[in-house]
Amino acid sequence: MLDQRLVRDNPDAITQELGRRGKAVDLTRLQLIAQQQRSLEEKRSNLQAEGNRIGKDVGQRIKAGADPKGDEIAELRKQGNAIKQKVAVLEDEEKQLNTELKDQLLHFPNLPSAECPDGKDESDNIEVRRWGHPRQDDGLEEHWQIAERLNLFDTERSVRIAQSRFVTLIGQGARLERGLINFMLDLHTSKGYREVLPPVLVNTASLTGSGQLPKFADESFRCAEDDLWLTPTAEVPVTSLHRDEIIPADQLPLRYAAYSPCFRREAGSYGRDTRGLIRLHQFNKVELYWFTHPDHSAEAHQQITADAEAVLQALELPYRVLDLCTGDLGFSAQRTYDLEVWLPGAGAYREISSCSVCGDFQARRSSIRTKEGKNTRLVHTLNGSGLAVGRTMAAVLENGQQADGSIRLPEALVPYVGMEQLKPE
Repeated sequence: MLDQRLVRDNPDAITQELGRRGKAVDLTRLQLIAQQQRSLEEKRSNLQAEGNRIGKDVGQRIKAGADPKGDEIAELRKQGNAIKQKVAVLEDEEKQLNTELKDQLLHFPNLPSAECPDGKDESDNIEVRRWGHPRQDDGLEEHWQIAERLNLFDTERSVRIAQSRFVTLIGQGARLERGLINFMLDLHTSKGYREVLPPVLVNTASLTGSGQLPKFADESFRCAEDDLWLTPTAEVPVTSLHRDEIIPADQLPLRYAAYSPCFRREAGSYGRDTRGLIRLHQFNKVELYWFTHPDHSAEAHQQITADAEAVLQALELPYRVLDLCTGDLGFSAQRTYDLEVWLPGAGAYREISSCSVCGDFQARRSSIRTKEGKNTRLVHTLNGSGLAVGRTMAAVLENGQQADGSIRLPEALVPYVGMEQLKPE
């Protein structure tokens, strides 16, 4: 969430930065609300100070010998009670304005960082680097064709169980998925990440704190009677792992690796990637998440990206890194690096991870702070897929194709799957 002080004191800065995202906004009313709220806060504070002064004066006069039931003390107490009534009215008005201001600010995305390249859409993203040598052989199959031939998953029966855009992994497919999850978690924990297995159902406050609500309500699955939602990503519950907490500065950074099933409606994406594992309503993902000191979030962004890249490198999967432009940034992000893995069967790079630094945007929504001496500051948060498991499976299948129809597994994955190749069963 954006800083209310910035809305009040420098709305032009917000207008300019959101303009870089391609969003035209009029903050006139919000600035007025913020200024009124600040004015009420000052009046309330002054009245409370006057009330405290009167209360202290009463005590001193009684101590000096004044009659506690006399007219002099009664008059002072009358003044004090009048002030309390005025303070109560101001507190109510201030609360209403503050609620309205926060409700409005929840709809505004994060401001892009100064380093984020300007641009209108994904065509303006900047390629930073590539790794590996993309296969470009003729006649390679796409992953869903391989899966059908090797009986790795079943989509038709999944429609019977649920509906379209769900998949049931079978045999070697299920084994490969499980192996990928364990491999990713072991790799990240070996680098110092703390593994967590969070709830799959999350409440409205958790989704709001991470920035998923109110904007992405239509893309989430909801259990309305219980105020619970199926999590769209482990980023949501891990953000709320420290909601309303003060993290001692000497404990930062906190780094978590979290596996979770993820659920998304994929609203507006029908007709795209309808076959295979690329765009499902339910998928598995290993998420990387950092809580870090504000002074160190830039280098943390480089590190979390490198940690996601390490998975692709260990699995021998060629990829490229894109610096997303302002017009393609996610709602909560200040800056994002996308990792796109090469799928030789499809002949294209496809997104497999987004590594984002969010500044204090999520921390302000979730009230997560750190303390230095007597002062508290909002922490900075970062997140990145490490990786999306289904898309990683697709890349392993397409990049491992052999002339005899089998699939060679990356050496690092063999101990987790228990075989060197996938073959027809």
